[in-house]
Formats: sequence, C-alpha cells, structure tokens
Amino acid sequence: MNDRVGQYFDTLQSKRVAVLGIGVSNRPLIRMLLARGIEVLACDKTPREKLDDEVLELEKLGAQLHVGEGYLDGVQADVVFRTPGMHPNIPAICQLCDCGSEITSEMEVFFEVCPCKIIAVTGSDGKTTTTTLIAKILEHAGYKVWIGGNIGQPLLPLAEGMQPTDIAVVELSSFQLMTMQRSADIAVITNLAPNHLDMHKDMAEYIASKENVYLHQGKDGKLVVNMDNEITNGFSSKAPGTLEKFSLRGKPENGVYLENGVIYRNGSRIMDAADILIPGIHNVENYMAAACAVEGLASDADVLAVARSFGGVEHRIELVRELHGVRYYNDSIASSPSRMIAGLHSFDQKLIVIAGGYDKHIPFDVLGPEICCHVKLLILCGATADNIEKAVLDAPEYKPGFPEIIRVDCLQKAVDTAHEKAQTGDVVTLSPACAAFDQFKNFMVRGETYKKMVMELK
Repeated sequence: MNDRVGQYFDTLQSKRVAVLGIGVSNRPLIRMLLARGIEVLACDKTPREKLDDEVLELEKLGAQLHVGEGYLDGVQADVVFRTPGMHPNIPAICQLCDCGSEITSEMEVFFEVCPCKIIAVTGSDGKTTTTTLIAKILEHAGYKVWIGGNIGQPLLPLAEGMQPTDIAVVELSSFQLMTMQRSADIAVITNLAPNHLDMHKDMAEYIASKENVYLHQGKDGKLVVNMDNEITNGFSSKAPGTLEKFSLRGKPENGVYLENGVIYRNGSRIMDAADILIPGIHNVENYMAAACAVEGLASDADVLAVARSFGGVEHRIELVRELHGVRYYNDSIASSPSRMIAGLHSFDQKLIVIAGGYDKHIPFDVLGPEICCHVKLLILCGATADNIEKAVLDAPEYKPGFPEIIRVDCLQKAVDTAHEKAQTGDVVTLSPACAAFDQFKNFMVRGETYKKMVMELK
C-alpha cells in the first residue's frame, strides 16, 4: 500500500477544496476527497438541468455544486484543482491565487505521491500510440504497468495500489504540463508543431509547457527527443540528465535510428521496420521513441514481440471495414495538419479523404501540397472547410480537378458521398486535420460516429 496518498490527503483535512471542472478526469478525485471527509466545492459550466446522474450523485455524497454561467464567480477555497483544459492564467484563477489559494491538478498531485518510476510522453502527434507501445513493451518484459493521464485514465485514484517496483506510463498534454513543478523520470517528446493555439496565447507558451516534462529532472533523469524535429532537437542542451534521440534521417550519438529499412540502437539491430504491424512511417518513429524510453528496462526482443502483435490504437488509422473492395479507415485522432499528413503518407495510393472540423487557428498552408500529391477526392465539412480548400487551391501542385473537392454540411453526407464515389480498390479515410468541437464532443465521439455510419453502409 502506498502511504504517500493518505499523507497527502491528510494535509487537506479542515481545508476547503474547489475542483474546477466536473468532467471524467475529476470525478474520481471528488469521490476521493469526499470519502475522506474533505469539504468539496465542485464547479462546472454545465447548467444544472444538463448535469448527468453521476454528478448529481456526487452532490448527494456531499459535494457542493457551483454550476452554470458564472460558475467561477465568488469561488473561495484553500486548495483548487484545475481541470487540464482550463488556462491557469484566466482571471478567475489569478484572483484565487491573489487570495492565497493553492492551485494544483489531479496530475500534479499524482506526480507528488506516485511511489514508482514515471515515464511520461508528450508532443504534438503520436503521444497515445507511443504511450501505449511503451506500456505494452514493459508489460511484455514482466512489469506491472499503470497507464493513464491524457490517454483517458486518471491515475491519482489508483496510486494507493502502486508499488515501488511498478512503472507508471503517462501521456501528458500541454495543458496538464503548464503548471507542472515535477518532471518524469523518463520524458519522451515525440515532436512539436503548431497546435492548440486557440488555447495557448502563442507558440512560445505551447513549447514552454511541453518542456516541463523534463526541465525538473535531476541527473538521473532521461530525456528522449525526435532528432528530426527542429524544436525538440533544440531541447538537447537543456537536458539535466541522459539524452537519447531517435531519427529517420540520421544517426544520433546515443539513440535509435532507421537505416535501409532496419531499426538500430547505437549500431545494434533491433528489428526490421517491416516487422511493425501498424502502417505508416510515423509509427516507425513511435516505435523508435518507445525503444529509447524502455532501454535498460526491457529487451529488444520485447520491442520486436510487440511490433509483430500490436494492431494499433482506436481512431488511429483504424481499419473499420472493407465493402465492395473499398477499405474504410478511421483516423479521427488526426486533429492537426501534421497528423493528417502522417496519415496520408501511410498509404501507397491516392486516397478519398474526409476532412474539416473545429478551427484551432493553426495554419493549413502545409496541407495544400500534400493533399494534391496524396488525395484523389477531398470531401470537406466543418468550420475549417474554407481554409483547407484555399490551401489546396493555392498550392503550386494543384491542377483544376486534381484533387476533386466536394463540400458537404455534415459527416453523414461526407460518408455517403465517399461511398457513392469510391470504386473497388479505393481507400476512404476520415482524416480531419482539425479538432472535433464544432460538431462533436471530442475526436473519440467523432470517430465512433464515423465508424457507425460506415458500418451502416449497404
């Protein structure tokens, strides 16, 4: 039993705790607080009439609800747990700080009480797959592994059951990292490109938040970076401990690289890239990052075993079905231009692509040439349809009608249009290049909706 958890919650006795955001990640936290008799103010912008049964149950258990418009007005608390998607510099939080409140989060407390080694993965693309690969490789090597964070599982409620010999593998978003004062034992940064600029004030803030994953390490820490990405490679000189790199294009002094279709670690063969079951060169990168992270903890044989058996993470170039010789893929996770481009490069033919979604105020210029080279039919819907179409039409590679561009007003019409236009041998993929918030709660709901529509095609 991990005593650190109980010791932390003992410090909250007789204090008033506010939890900002009553989403999935914070509900187990609220239960933990209430179970220990701690006064909890649970705040959320959802109006009372739209609260689900689980939140109302928390109220019955003793949580004081402060919901709807103005849910942050007048909040007073000794300790405040910020939900990850809430910027720490909004006026309400600044005012709480000025009044002496301690601002923290579920993940920050987990880092404080976790008794075992933490491997954390962040980046713009590839976080979830790399996190999953690391966990599976370590499990194959015989470790008890706890996987969570931005990948969907809150870890603080599980921390009491963790042992020093276990390993926690955590995916971290920029929002979770913004106020982190502790870093992981092993930090992996897959890549960095413009993303979430609707939430961050600028690219500099986005990059700075990501750096918290390693800046607080000691000499025993390890940083793994993508040597091919200018931003992440630029962190090399700041690494407090060991530095390892991975690369598709060069040989790092210490790390993992690809040469003639073979993945090596410092000159020693790990496996053929062709051994990797999931498609795409970006997944070769993900495996190289994972191989760096597990060095000294797992063997190359463990890496190879997972490569030959792991079929991929849901919503990430996920094969939905084949109908009349047409393969339909779900790549709903592709919520940025760079992620969409990685998906386009995963196939050796021109594709039928469904794209568009919520506008995160990131540029689409880079998409134009890639779409012209890899797409035969582009079906656009959502708030960013105009911007994506302009990027294609402005590309030097564009020729009228190549690719064909069709505009629709919803995902159902996009799927129906793809079905009508597709011929035997074609590949149809949902690869939005945008977040889902204009029509869906998140990329998972978007992906599930798409898969249901595809499965209903006759």
